[in-house]
Amino acid sequence: MNTVFSYTFKVPESAIDVNGHVNNITYLEWCIDIAEKHWFSKAPKETHNTYFWVVLNHFIEYKNPAFEGEELQIETWVTSAEGVKSERHYKIFRKKDNKVMVTAKTLWCFVELKSQKPTRITEEIRNLFL
Repeated sequence: MNTVFSYTFKVPESAIDVNGHVNNITYLEWCIDIAEKHWFSKAPKETHNTYFWVVLNHFIEYKNPAFEGEELQIETWVTSAEGVKSERHYKIFRKKDNKVMVTAKTLWCFVELKSQKPTRITEEIRNLFL
């Protein structure tokens, strides 16, 4: 079973677009933010100073709107980590009724900081997230 990392928050006014609900781009930003929180919470500090991740692609499905002040939970988990690539999934839902706002996935590439080149995901990193 993949380890799920979650974070709960209230939708801020700054997330709301001209239509009165959360802006589509904001959901994507939240996905990237929780991926970074998950990475920094699990990976050893020395790893943060040696490697980083870059996005290869995103796939996102918008299912329902969210509004200012609503309490949302975002969850993320890694489903694969092979070679230099890792796939991470996300679900954002409203806490009061568990209604899903967004599902998404991102394909990430593991990069060595000094060379700025893709590098194989180590067994240690794979074991932390799978």
